[in-house]
Amino acid sequence: MKTKTFTPMGALHPILFFAGVYVVVLLFSIFICSALFYSCNASPAKLGEEKSKPAIEKPAAAEPSGISAMALR
Repeated sequence: MKTKTFTPMGALHPILFFAGVYVVVLLFSIFICSALFYSCNASPAKLGEEKSKPAIEKPAAAEPSGISAMALR
């Protein structure tokens, strides 16, 4: 009767699998934690302090019309 032999790759498969899972989870946790950190430390929006110039409207005759004009935008 033949005895069971394990190849080095087969014997290390569970260890390599969990090492791979650990690396993936580590990368995701760094991404999530950095996203939370930057969202919590973001400067608040300043409403009403910045005054912008009103937009100057173009005359209707100067604007091209039709489907080709929509493709150009």
